[in-house]
Amino acid sequence: MSLHLEGIQQLGLNSAEVAAPKKKELGQDQFLKLMTTQLTRQDPTKPMENGDFLAQMAQFSTVEGISSLNDSFNAFATSMNSRQALEASGLVGRSVAFPGNSGILEVGGGIAGNVNIESASNNVSIKISDQNGNIVKTLNLGTQAKGMAKFEWDGQKDDGTYADPGVYRIEAEAQIEGQNTALETFVSAKVESVDLRDTTKGVVLNLGALGNVAFSQVKQVF
Repeated sequence: MSLHLEGIQQLGLNSAEVAAPKKKELGQDQFLKLMTTQLTRQDPTKPMENGDFLAQMAQFSTVEGISSLNDSFNAFATSMNSRQALEASGLVGRSVAFPGNSGILEVGGGIAGNVNIESASNNVSIKISDQNGNIVKTLNLGTQAKGMAKFEWDGQKDDGTYADPGVYRIEAEAQIEGQNTALETFVSAKVESVDLRDTTKGVVLNLGALGNVAFSQVKQVF
């Protein structure tokens, strides 16, 4: 809502009483003061039309409602962030599944995850490559129905030897209607720490060599 200086002066108010320096919007207190001053100083022979009065009241109610809504939303957002942070802190030391195409092979361990199969297929396979791009293992999952299918690699390569610990790339594909189709993979990794410093990014989980992942991307907790 905007006001002209001449109109303000006619009501017996100066511009400093209505708006602070450099402030272009009319606040609730200033609006209420201006409206009551207008009512007390209006010409009795020319009272304000009911429509005009109701319009000003509606504007005030709108300003009040928006302010209350903002306060409620901010309180709700703060509550949600606190709850999310509390839940995330309990994930340290546990494993989570998230969308990704890399996994960590630890000494004596393996890499596990899921693959999202868009349509039923009689030939689903997963290729695991080292950091040089060499395929070290091919997992044949055979026939799979539409949906999520679990896979697990124990670290043994196709030649029977065991792969060195480290980060490995995971690629899944399926023959669907006669065509090879790339599939989305979900891998699991252990949460080493939780980062709450950047509120714009929300809660961030540190997965060690796999980097960081947003808490909102976690699909499953083990």
